[in-house]
Amino acid sequence: MARESGCKTCDSETCSAKEPRGDESIEDFLERQALAERLCKIRHKLLVLSGKGGVGKSTVAANLAAAFAAAGLRTGLLDIDLHGPSIPKLLHLEGRTLDLGHNAMEPVAVELHSLSARGEGRAPVAAPEPHPHPALSIAGRGVLKVVSIGFLLRNADDAVIWRGPLKMGVIRQFLRDVEWGELDYLVVDSPPGTGDEPLSICQLMPEADGAVVVTTPQDVAVTDVRKCITFCRQLKMPVLGVVENMSGFVCPHCGKTTDLFKSGGGERMAADMGAPFLGRIPIDTAVVESGDAGRPVVTHYADTPSAMAFAQIAATIRQRLEEQRHAR
Repeated sequence: MARESGCKTCDSETCSAKEPRGDESIEDFLERQALAERLCKIRHKLLVLSGKGGVGKSTVAANLAAAFAAAGLRTGLLDIDLHGPSIPKLLHLEGRTLDLGHNAMEPVAVELHSLSARGEGRAPVAAPEPHPHPALSIAGRGVLKVVSIGFLLRNADDAVIWRGPLKMGVIRQFLRDVEWGELDYLVVDSPPGTGDEPLSICQLMPEADGAVVVTTPQDVAVTDVRKCITFCRQLKMPVLGVVENMSGFVCPHCGKTTDLFKSGGGERMAADMGAPFLGRIPIDTAVVESGDAGRPVVTHYADTPSAMAFAQIAATIRQRLEEQRHAR
């Protein structure tokens, strides 16, 4: 006997959670349905991946989310880097906790004006004054909702020592039990590599818009990113594009860019792999200063080369996703 679906979130007859699959148990069906009910309220879902650590993936994720929110989009940022959560530090949210309600967890809401205000302490050395970029003027809905495993740790030095099944369960809980509400964008900061967490999020969000893959120009990073792109394709996860981070050093005094690593390695790799190239982020003292202050550079030093690069990449992603939506 067919079991009637209790999902009333959308009217789409093609929704994968409308009916159970084959021999799927009622428990598994209801679990999948609860997850779909949360996710279908989110218009666009992006994964930020990297082939290896140390390429600035979390910085890219935080600044993309901040750029979306600053443009007036309802934005969520999910940090599933369970063993090394950086998002609380990057957004000045250390010590914050999730509100555990009866039926759902409430994400930490960040007002955009707090991200664009100068942090306390000394002024950045040789960095420009914080100045909002016109393209990032804060619109009415400028709130960023954030969830991180860091909000569940008693102190920042606690280590997360979990095996795969437990990690899968926590990621599922973050997606299913967090009251994200209606969002325009959910940005997921995944740990580097192609292990349990990236695999879990790809399996739990098969209808995600795709992945933004972060690399640096040198060969050791580019080689691992090729594997990351292959990983996405094997899981049928679209690759939205490649971001080349740390692409040349911008002198804080004269503004000249000097290539410290190889130049253009990320773009060449993207072309070779048939993946879109989204842009380059230079090495910029403003990124260091804003990261230490817990303020995204895209809002804190919005007229710097790195901030403008982040803003342009975010705008490119938005444009491509809108074009894809209208083409369907």
